[in-house]
Amino acid sequence: MVWVVGGLLVLLLAGIAVRDGGVDAWEAAIFHAINGLPEWLTRPMQVVELFGALWIGPAVALVALLFRKPRLAAAALLVTASKLVLERVVKLLVERQRPMTSTPDAIARGVPIRGLAFVSGHVVLLAGLAGVVSPYLRGRWKLVPWVVVGVVGFARVYLGAHNPLDVVGGIGLGLAIAGTWNLVLGVPTATRPRTSEPEDAA
Repeated sequence: MVWVVGGLLVLLLAGIAVRDGGVDAWEAAIFHAINGLPEWLTRPMQVVELFGALWIGPAVALVALLFRKPRLAAAALLVTASKLVLERVVKLLVERQRPMTSTPDAIARGVPIRGLAFVSGHVVLLAGLAGVVSPYLRGRWKLVPWVVVGVVGFARVYLGAHNPLDVVGGIGLGLAIAGTWNLVLGVPTATRPRTSEPEDAA
């Protein structure tokens, strides 16, 4: 429930900030700092962004089935379907163009230069998947899906596909989607080892 409420709040605040379709000076400065990094990063970032493509949802579901985690498999597919629907809903409510239109001097590196950019679909999908996968992981492995979310979000800004708040809004929507399906389907809970009862005194 915290993820649902927190994610929707992040999405709402980001949406309010960009509701006029413009890009404030502080956001443009962050965009240019990332987008203006050296060109040798282009190929690695293009590879990284592939992890946010639509195929990743079914791939996670397949791996989950191989590990006999049917609830996780179902959650991964439901997250993918939810992303497709809710991303379009958000774009109907908040119309902001991609950086080549909304941000002066933006550099596009093999990404679409026209179309609505808020929210980042790549990040929505990955944040949603990270939210349903992480409860099944242990220890530091729980951080790995979130690192992937951050790296892909960075790549989308570097490549010129999105401004930073497009990524932030995507994380918010993804968290809300993950929290919803975790509530509906349930997640693994930590179990404490049973302790033996002390024997009664003879």
